[in-house]
Amino acid sequence: MTTSDCGPLLIDSAMPAYDAVIAEHMVVAAGPATTFAAARELDLLTVHSPLLDASMWIRGLPARLTGHAVTTAPKIVIATDMGLPGWTFLGERSNREIAFGAIGRFWKPTIEWLDVPVADFRGFDEPGWGKIAANFSMLPYGVSATLLTYECRTVTTDPESRRRFLGYWHLIRPFVGHILRATLRQIAANAEGSTARDTSASGVELEADDQGPRPSQRRESCR
Repeated sequence: MTTSDCGPLLIDSAMPAYDAVIAEHMVVAAGPATTFAAARELDLLTVHSPLLDASMWIRGLPARLTGHAVTTAPKIVIATDMGLPGWTFLGERSNREIAFGAIGRFWKPTIEWLDVPVADFRGFDEPGWGKIAANFSMLPYGVSATLLTYECRTVTTDPESRRRFLGYWHLIRPFVGHILRATLRQIAANAEGSTARDTSASGVELEADDQGPRPSQRRESCR
């Protein structure tokens, strides 16, 4: 689904109520169109930090110790076919939002994922599972920058799963925030690099499609 009109966020439609939420923000020195393109084209495997790289290595340690190969996809992009178990593309609004989600038992030592058609995502309520809805959203900030937000919501489908998840969430929330911030930094770097290349090539200070209203105007009409 692709729309460009102002209105409620797709994440609000996908998961209006939730058990836990976390959001991180960053001002990007590029316009919403460029920032949206950078988020849309982001290869999640390019998101790095010392903590993130170490945690990914540790997560694969049990497989290494038992002689199993640790397989990694060549590229992971948020798109209609994400190629990740349990994960689904929930839609986008041009230059405004990209939404995606997953269903799984992610509080278990070995995560169990469940593939569900996107049309069934919001209404899925089979006991024993948790649902994640996440998005990148963009708002104009000043004359030529963007306020980029990465939000992640989680809801469970029964009281026991909620109890298990919230105990797990209490432990991993700081790390989730770290992942969100690392992802925002990578999107910002890609967007700002694109803006710098375009500016150098055109010899102008700003891209024409990146000049938008100030944030207060956009927030009034869109939020």
